Amino acid sequence: MQTQSWMMILAAVCAALVHFCSSAVESHSAQADQISSLPGQPRVSFQQFSGYITIDEKQDRSFFYYFVEAENDTTALKPLVVWFSGEANMLYPESPAGTGFSYSANTSFYTNLNDEITARDNLVFLKNWFIKFPQYKNSELFIAGESYAGHFVPQLAQLILESAEQTSGSLSPACLAVRSQYSQEVGDSVDRFDVTLNSCLPSVDPQPVRCIRNLHNCFSLYMTLLSAYAASHRECGVCIGDEVNKYLNREDVQKSLHARLVGVANWSMCSGALRYNIKDKEITMIPVMGSLVKSGVRTFVYSGDQDSVIPLFGTRTLVDGLAKELRLNTTVPYRNWFEENRSASIHEYEINFINHVGGWTQVYGDILSFATVRGGSHTVPGTQPARALVLFTAFLKGQPPPAE
Repeated sequence: MQTQSWMMILAAVCAALVHFCSSAVESHSAQADQISSLPGQPRVSFQQFSGYITIDEKQDRSFFYYFVEAENDTTALKPLVVWFSGEANMLYPESPAGTGFSYSANTSFYTNLNDEITARDNLVFLKNWFIKFPQYKNSELFIAGESYAGHFVPQLAQLILESAEQTSGSLSPACLAVRSQYSQEVGDSVDRFDVTLNSCLPSVDPQPVRCIRNLHNCFSLYMTLLSAYAASHRECGVCIGDEVNKYLNREDVQKSLHARLVGVANWSMCSGALRYNIKDKEITMIPVMGSLVKSGVRTFVYSGDQDSVIPLFGTRTLVDGLAKELRLNTTVPYRNWFEENRSASIHEYEINFINHVGGWTQVYGDILSFATVRGGSHTVPGTQPARALVLFTAFLKGQPPPAE
């Protein structure tokens, strides 16, 4: 399934996970999934695990996951972040089955896939993962994702709440937070037009030939600069995923990750095997988000101010509208936020970086927050990792982005 990344989606669940983790025991232990080393990775001070979690034993359907523990001796006391499409344990499942190393031996599963099935499988994954890693069952659980996870994350959160209601004592969601964009397709499409018009109108060129020539000139300059300092590079791809594809398709890497290819020849960032119900994309997630917030959800939303796929105009309008609908008062007025001071050594020089504006933020009722990231594009953590880390750390601590 080909999905588009747009912004980081964050969700947090403060829970006492007891009966939530009561399904059948996984076939092998977490120790068997521990990664001793990864090809090309320098020595690290944290533990890593990867392998498979069974979703449906009869249909032979499993999710592949990669898990990184926090860098200290109290990892079980740290939050657990589950990242779907800092100071925390990070869990990355490949969902749904048919994406990445996750698979279904029954390939007919791929032709009838939809949001409901994916949400249910995601819940089964979490239950079975906690059986393999029971030391984390009482950790704060943060669910995160991007792109179409704007559907996956709120739908999973909703299932967790429903599971808590149906099973006495199974889950006590004191502070579940979720971010859901790619959740209102029509509004996003209109905003894409507006942001493109505002950004490009002054330089609109009615001559496409000239435009194409300038585009080629741009890449010619790029390659000239590259070859001057990296003559050994015979080629330079401009696609973000190229190097990831090459790395994850190495046999030694797959062996280290305990990964296997089932029904596909290669690991791919965008799976061509899935036939997802495209109509699900049109279903708005706003009512689900509203229900989660009313249930005590702490929600944090941020968007890159250079993102034309999911423009910040629509995102901010969505958050503001949700706050008004829920009658949440502004607790932190719209203001700028800053990167923290830091320093770096470059050759013999010590460079100090003063605070820079990282973006803008607003908080409603201490439960719903919005922030922009200056210079961030479609994937904020990829284009502005330092600023994304500032926001991420603040959210884990339950604080607004730093004011200075």
